[in-house]
Amino acid sequence: MAPPLIVLGVGRSGTTLLRVMLDRNPELAIPDESFFMLPLARRHRGSVKADAFYEDLRRLPRLREWGLTAEDVRPRLRDRMTSGEAIAAIFETYATKNGKPRWGDKTPLYMQHLQLLERLFPDALWVHLVRDGRDAALSFLALPEGFSGTTWAQPHTVAQFAARWAVEIDAARALGRRAGERYLELRYEDLVADPARELQRICEFASLPWEPEMVEYAGKVDVSNLPEHQRLAQPPTPNVRNWREEMPATDARAFEDVAGDVLRSSGYDLLDPSGRYPTARGRRELARFRLLYRSWNATTFAVQASPLWTRSHPVA
Repeated sequence: MAPPLIVLGVGRSGTTLLRVMLDRNPELAIPDESFFMLPLARRHRGSVKADAFYEDLRRLPRLREWGLTAEDVRPRLRDRMTSGEAIAAIFETYATKNGKPRWGDKTPLYMQHLQLLERLFPDALWVHLVRDGRDAALSFLALPEGFSGTTWAQPHTVAQFAARWAVEIDAARALGRRAGERYLELRYEDLVADPARELQRICEFASLPWEPEMVEYAGKVDVSNLPEHQRLAQPPTPNVRNWREEMPATDARAFEDVAGDVLRSSGYDLLDPSGRYPTARGRRELARFRLLYRSWNATTFAVQASPLWTRSHPVA
């Protein structure tokens, strides 16, 4: 099977829109966010025991939501697979069931775990979608409680979101330097302004056939279970969020304090183009985010690798 195509992007950066478009390609299947890669990779390090991996698959509600069962995946599992090969078997089963030869993933949760994903899928192709962080912040902070997770590293202010946005974009670009020609970066604003052009870039990059219907998703996507993505019922729309009109100047400056350097390197305008970023205030916010996220990650690692995970994920 050809290399997987993994879509990267900070939450609320348009990655769901891009996933929907790419999934309409006749050769590529990208399901809803997976979420299960981290626990499976942590629980099955080194060589996989097929029976133990299968038992954990029986605990994953996401498979049922994708229309799969653990029994569907079982024939592809074998002892001494790598964890990446075993996880890929889930996606391969999904792609085959949908009549497609290739698979992809889009899960912004993994933006803090890109080195793990590289180890799992060393031949993957990476498409990184960047959106102006101030617009993404407006969208993220408007979400109802619970939609974007419950970690203690969760952003609750514009400055906190700026720290997450900057750290995750820097991580994706570091991956891009390692991946070389297997990495493609594009901007959300360009995607919604001219989706056909940007999708053709991705198709050429990933050796996929260009299909005009990839753009014609409006009215053909079931959004009944996607309350935070209701705009998928409409064609691509520029300026859905506009920080210049909706964000107080104090918040815009706070975002620049933290992430002005990343905004600048991404081609976005600044209130103070001559400023040196991050400022001292911004560096404190970045340090706070990294500390909180490291502690959260260590806690979830311990839980997912322990019997606590199996007790909280009973076999269906």
